[in-house]
Amino acid sequence: MSARPPLGRSEKVLGIDFGTSNSAAAFMQPDGALQVVPLDGERSEMPTALFFCTETHSLMFGSEAMRAYLSGTEGRLLRSLKSLLGSALMEEHTAVGDRSMRYFDIVVLFFKELKRRSEACAGQPLTHAMLGRPVHFVDDNPERDALAQETLGRAAREAGFTHIAYQLEPIAAALDYEQRIAGERTALVVDIGGGTSDFTVIRLNPQRSVLSDRSGDILATTGVHIGGTDFDRLLDLSTVMPLLGYRHVGTGGRPVPNSVFFDLSTWHLIHQAYTRKGMHFAKELWADFADRTLHQRLMTALEGQYGHRMLAAVESAKIACSITGETHPVQLDFLERALAPSITAGAMELTLTDAIAQVVRCAQDCVQQSGLSQVDAVYLTGGSSALRPLVAALQAAMPEATLVSGNQFGGVAAGLAVAGSAQQVWQ
Repeated sequence: MSARPPLGRSEKVLGIDFGTSNSAAAFMQPDGALQVVPLDGERSEMPTALFFCTETHSLMFGSEAMRAYLSGTEGRLLRSLKSLLGSALMEEHTAVGDRSMRYFDIVVLFFKELKRRSEACAGQPLTHAMLGRPVHFVDDNPERDALAQETLGRAAREAGFTHIAYQLEPIAAALDYEQRIAGERTALVVDIGGGTSDFTVIRLNPQRSVLSDRSGDILATTGVHIGGTDFDRLLDLSTVMPLLGYRHVGTGGRPVPNSVFFDLSTWHLIHQAYTRKGMHFAKELWADFADRTLHQRLMTALEGQYGHRMLAAVESAKIACSITGETHPVQLDFLERALAPSITAGAMELTLTDAIAQVVRCAQDCVQQSGLSQVDAVYLTGGSSALRPLVAALQAAMPEATLVSGNQFGGVAAGLAVAGSAQQVWQ
């Protein structure tokens, strides 16, 4: 594809952080001021969620979509669609109300709404988009990784963006951090998103922030396909799913088959458990249960389609426990009265130990690949970057570095806007 002309002075570039759990957007004003878009009411972050309401035949986005679903409104919730990028599932159809839609077309709907809300903030049409992407959409598979980026760009074009460029999400976060430092320093940018954890060691200096090519300052990048939704899944499996029969040793001394529990605890796979095939499989499991109460509870969860509500309750307890360090209940009274298992700080740390260790190893590998013995700062951004056990593990692994907490949700979008304003060549 031929290069397009350089950006005009009056053109605004929308930096788009399309996230697994939350999305954000920002642009630079003509006077150089940064504008983070209030996508969800007054909040900059909008849950990457759509709800097709069958009661009113309407489509809802973000927090409104989550509230409608969690309140028991009839319809179909779709979340964590970014996890499907690079997979064949993106071109498959799924039932939404009385019709069938491709997952790709649902992503386009989300991009169109994000564009509409951003244009309302900007006061003008927006055609230029700087899209953030993780270091690896898909681990160890360059072909699928390239397909994921192509699909992301195609969705943005279908939504109405005509000029598109890409930037790695951790580099975008670094560019945002660079706006707030006075001199040169080296930083390990830690971007813990919903589906991936990405790292960049970069040399920062605000005097070079106007340059369109910062490749000489990037010393290393690494990434691993572990993020906040994986933490939710692990906590759901350890806290809630045992109440439905996960790891239950049933008749004949054999554990109950676990595929239904993995589906119910994975945001973008939950709907598979509700298909005719999935429901039939779960019903037939009754013979494997020694404790039929567990099977009855499993069927209640499936028949009520409570998977997203259970996982949202786990996510809420995880966040509360991480903030306070205290025990918090997972409220499941919609499933069964007075059913409220707890997440404790100790149990959360134990459950997430292996996943956090993989994330920290990837961060250490990034520093090692940079050729530096240490960095001046570790800059934390992304929706799961405040997770208490993760922060503690990173501090222990890099005690010489200063830990800096960035904007959890808006930092990457802000950096993408900065990168977009300096971009010279567009696809």
